[in-house]
Amino acid sequence: MACAARRGRRNAAGVLIHDIEWRVSPGLTPYADSLAEMEARAAAVGAGEARELVWLLEHPPIYTAGTSADPAELIDPRFPVFDTGRGGRYTYHGPGQRVGYLVLDLNKRGRDVRCFVHALEQWLIATLGDFGIAARAEPGRVGIWTGHGAAEAKIGAIGVRVKRWVTLHGFSVNLDPDLTHFGGIVPCGLPDFAVTSAGALGVPVPPAAFDTALAARLPDFLDQLAQSTKRLEQSVITD
Repeated sequence: MACAARRGRRNAAGVLIHDIEWRVSPGLTPYADSLAEMEARAAAVGAGEARELVWLLEHPPIYTAGTSADPAELIDPRFPVFDTGRGGRYTYHGPGQRVGYLVLDLNKRGRDVRCFVHALEQWLIATLGDFGIAARAEPGRVGIWTGHGAAEAKIGAIGVRVKRWVTLHGFSVNLDPDLTHFGGIVPCGLPDFAVTSAGALGVPVPPAAFDTALAARLPDFLDQLAQSTKRLEQSVITD
């Protein structure tokens, strides 16, 4: 799986894979800093002045509120709370969780937000599968799920924003965070479902190994977006 990442070329900021900057930030990145940089990068991508970006990082413990957040679901604001422009409700970010921000140009990858979210779900599901974690998407519940019945739990969250057909925000996958930190919110507005992690499932997944597996499956993700573009083009021709 490491071969795909090694095929990338390096520039000043990170590795180029399929002409997308693949950036991994060490340590904990302050949320406000990442949000400002992501917004600036999205504007530059939209203007044709910068490459697209996949940015992997971790944050200090925080809660973020999406555009549908209900204040009643902020039970205990024990960590800083940030309003965001992404979709969804409250979620938690912190050490042990891999956060991925995607700044991709849907003008050239297909103006289909539903397809983008579906492709993102499949990318994460396939990557977790590389570590023996059977994950899936559930109709009506955006995110990544494991287990069934009483053991069903959410292992990954997805929240995106699209501005002038450039994507912002992205996903978080629980590798081995402190799951008690989710207790300050109703995660994603779903009180009846638990939250889990690779570590809690007994599968240790180092962040670097997850990043490598994710990079190896990037071509499949991009292929799904390309298929969406072809469908849209054929629809225009047919109509």
